[in-house]
Amino acid sequence: MDCIFCKIIDGEIPSTKVYEDDMMLAFRDINPQAPEHIVIVPKCHIQSANEITSENVKYVAAIWEQIPKIAESLGFGKDGYRVVNNCGENGGQTVPHLHFHVLGGKKYIDL
Repeated sequence: MDCIFCKIIDGEIPSTKVYEDDMMLAFRDINPQAPEHIVIVPKCHIQSANEITSENVKYVAAIWEQIPKIAESLGFGKDGYRVVNNCGENGGQTVPHLHFHVLGGKKYIDL
């Protein structure tokens, strides 16, 4: 498989990790769109949100449980943050591996 996020998970491509466990990897985005821009990926390859099943949903649940802890550990949890998931090409997904962008450190007023 030629998935950039799988290669990051496997350590083939370096990243600036902020959190890792057996279910997920969280790292700093190389092209940040906010003062704090973290990408969180499940360690199980899931193509997109459309591919979440009863068998792999445990990875997504674990990520959502960890997001507030990651935000808090990086100092922007109390001020609020945005979590974004792009699904499919028309939804803006550029890497075909389910991932969540956690953006913080500034106020978002426009949706």
